[in-house]
Amino acid sequence: MRYKVEICVKLKNDVLDPQGKAIQSAAINMGIPNILEVNQGKYFEVIIKNTSSISNAKEIGSKLAEQLLTNQIIENYTILKVQKV
Repeated sequence: MRYKVEICVKLKNDVLDPQGKAIQSAAINMGIPNILEVNQGKYFEVIIKNTSSISNAKEIGSKLAEQLLTNQIIENYTILKVQKV
């Protein structure tokens, strides 16, 4: 079976996010004053093949995120969704 795992990687809360601040500032300058905060991140869709269950696919996605997709010092990841494809 194949599963799609959706992973979001974001900076940890105590890490400065200059890109998010720049987007927030630009939004205010464009006349969108209601933006309180912007946090930028990375989104990944990973197709995992030859696995037997959603929980196994999630485990593989977590291992990938921990070992390759994130800088563990400054970033956290979240598995957003796992679905059969």
